[in-house]
Amino acid sequence: MPKGRLRYSLDWRTIYIEGVDHVDAVPENQLKEYMRQSKEADVVIFVGGISPRLEGEEMPVSKDGFDGGDRTTIALPAVQTQVMKALAAEHIPTVFVMMTGSALAIPWEAKNVPAILNAWYGGQYGGEAIADVLLGDYNPSGKLPVTFYAQDSDLPDFESYDMQGRTYRYFNGKALYPFGYGLSYTDFTYSSLNLPKVCHTTDKEVQVTVTVKNTGRLEGEEVVQLYISHPDKKILVPLTALKGFKRVHLRSGEAQRLTFSLSPEDLSCVDENGIRKVLPGTVRIQVGGSSPVPTLATPLKLVESTLKMIGNTHIIDK
Repeated sequence: MPKGRLRYSLDWRTIYIEGVDHVDAVPENQLKEYMRQSKEADVVIFVGGISPRLEGEEMPVSKDGFDGGDRTTIALPAVQTQVMKALAAEHIPTVFVMMTGSALAIPWEAKNVPAILNAWYGGQYGGEAIADVLLGDYNPSGKLPVTFYAQDSDLPDFESYDMQGRTYRYFNGKALYPFGYGLSYTDFTYSSLNLPKVCHTTDKEVQVTVTVKNTGRLEGEEVVQLYISHPDKKILVPLTALKGFKRVHLRSGEAQRLTFSLSPEDLSCVDENGIRKVLPGTVRIQVGGSSPVPTLATPLKLVESTLKMIGNTHIIDK
């Protein structure tokens, strides 16, 4: 179907809940009225999240969860969970379209809402793009550029500048949605990861190949991501680090063999003196449609292998 053409003739109804910037609880009588109206719909598209009117730089904002443009919690405003819980209790099919400029914690929604579309802050054509995805005119292939955590306690203190526990590279907990994560209307599987088991020098490129296959019913795009880690290093190194990615378009049932080239710099670590070097030892290589960060519920499709680096330490000269 051509992009932008609606597949169905729909009777659109709007229930306005005082905008996304409203963070106070909905009175019980008003909530019942919302549910009464919602029961007349085949499906509810709940557009929520936060907006630039709540988060920004030096803003005169003082609301629960927000202070002067800063966020005091990563949680979704509770009023929105209140409404979605009421929709779920009435067994009303709901799609949550989440608007945000940063990561939001949505543990209840992740477990109970059947469809969530993270739309960030759409521009002039944001509404049209959302409609294209929801109505099946476009098969989404976006991937998260940040980790979505489940709760505030997953993160270090706000005033701490230590990287330990921050970003997918140093977070050792379970993420709600990890860096690089994103679903499609089709499915992809990974197989046949091939790389040398041993590399007898530390100053050469390493070739990695992998097969990705579209095992779903629809054609679509996948962003294939390669991560490395150094499990036996004694110095501080990232738990995992993205070293390559490729976007590939596959028809239903189609498979493609991809090749990644890892340079000595890709395989290197930075020591305590700030010197980048390739060290002898084990390198773990993982390839898939997401970072290999452990998650609370989302199964990750990854293939992995290890490479043994043998030889002298190789210093990366900049």
